[in-house]
Amino acid sequence: MKELNVIRMKNAVFYAYHGAFEDEQNLGGKFEFDVDMYCDLSAAAEHDSLKETVDYEKVYSFIHRTVLQKKYFLLEALANTIGKGLLHEFVAVQKVMVRVRKPHPPVKGVIDFVEVEISQER
Repeated sequence: MKELNVIRMKNAVFYAYHGAFEDEQNLGGKFEFDVDMYCDLSAAAEHDSLKETVDYEKVYSFIHRTVLQKKYFLLEALANTIGKGLLHEFVAVQKVMVRVRKPHPPVKGVIDFVEVEISQER
């Protein structure tokens, strides 16, 4: 088996309606996503060919659709859905790490963000 390389997308930001509280699901808020996709990039690097790699424009569009398609109560469920979907949609991806951040979550205190990280592989 060839060594796996990584394609990393950092801080894709979408406005969506996820959360455990009614206000979060009605008012919405900003969500930030990081995705690490582990795959063999040797053929793409050798041939300089988009057909032999993961098209990150399509990955971005997939994440965007998934984030807006349904309301989730938990970041864990949203990250899990994105991870499973990326493995299903992009056959070159052997392993995926998805991080979902919710800036300034509704807690009784000051916090920059809450982040969930989920890793999945074939």
